[in-house]
Amino acid sequence: MSLILLDRDGVINEDSDNYIRSADEWQPIPGSIEAIARLSQAGYRVAVCTNQSGLGRGYFTRSDLDAMHRKMLALVEQAGGSIAGIYYCPHLPDENCDCRKPLPGLIDQAAADLGLNAAGAAFVGDSLKDLQAAHARDCLPVLVKTGKGEKTFTALSEHSSLSHTRVFDNLAAFVNWFIKDRTSQ
Repeated sequence: MSLILLDRDGVINEDSDNYIRSADEWQPIPGSIEAIARLSQAGYRVAVCTNQSGLGRGYFTRSDLDAMHRKMLALVEQAGGSIAGIYYCPHLPDENCDCRKPLPGLIDQAAADLGLNAAGAAFVGDSLKDLQAAHARDCLPVLVKTGKGEKTFTALSEHSSLSHTRVFDNLAAFVNWFIKDRTSQ
């Protein structure tokens, strides 16, 4: 069984510069829930790795974050899929933790908990931090143009270490390519 890693805000759900602060504000990007379900149904273990400094900033509580994640899990389950684990960094950028992307601590946690190797796993994100974390653990960096992805796409050419990044319009487009590519091998 292979591992697929996903950022949350801007990849699975709509993002906001003011932070997503409640389950009501947490709204899936069209097609993302079904895309996750398709990955699950194809035999992949899906894990979410997300920076959530809004928790450390006091913008929402752990209970609020849990409610957002329960909503996401329920929607994926209703679509016939599952998420094997949700890993988040609650720290502020200046706290020097090892779990805040671009550092790969969340990837390490997911791989260890699920007993899977992260090397070669696809990591789908919308920011340079996501792609840099993927690169640090030899994951396939995948950029989606949702969320902050368009802005990230324009800056991608300045980062030669990320030149092998795959780029897709959204999570559903990535999953369509990924599953088709794997079944044609």
